[in-house]
Amino acid sequence: METNDANWSAASTKRMRTSDSEREHVAEILRAAMAEGRLDLTEGEERLAKAYAAKFRDELAPLTADLPFGGLRALADTPDNRIATRRALRRHASIIVSIGMILTGLWILSGAHFFWPAIPLMFLVIGFMKHARLRRYRYEYSLGHGVAPWNGPGWAGPRQFHSGRPGC
Repeated sequence: METNDANWSAASTKRMRTSDSEREHVAEILRAAMAEGRLDLTEGEERLAKAYAAKFRDELAPLTADLPFGGLRALADTPDNRIATRRALRRHASIIVSIGMILTGLWILSGAHFFWPAIPLMFLVIGFMKHARLRRYRYEYSLGHGVAPWNGPGWAGPRQFHSGRPGC
């Protein structure tokens, strides 16, 4: 029984090997940083070579550590991601317009004096506005690496009450 515990502790201290998809993800971040001008061509090529040569996960982290947000912001603002985001926003808007037309038709058929479709449409438009506002976090969430600013390490939450004194 003790030998199994020793094997588990030895296995947990070993370095984790990286996958091809993780290496490719770091390479995409580096290419986006080069396109933004954050890395010059020689430094970018050196980092790309190191990314493709990496065998362990901890070798990949230093390659993007000095880039803003670990390079995720540069990756999120690529033209392909912007086009995909616009397409998603157009699809969302067309769904809202379709639902609005259906609800307005039902309102006309019902003969009600109060325009009740305004209430569900208001919630649909608020959802659309949130979708458009959180566009820049979409890619980071899909990778599982990014967090919203209010969940990030720098956010400490409200620390003061209206009086300006620190909370208890």
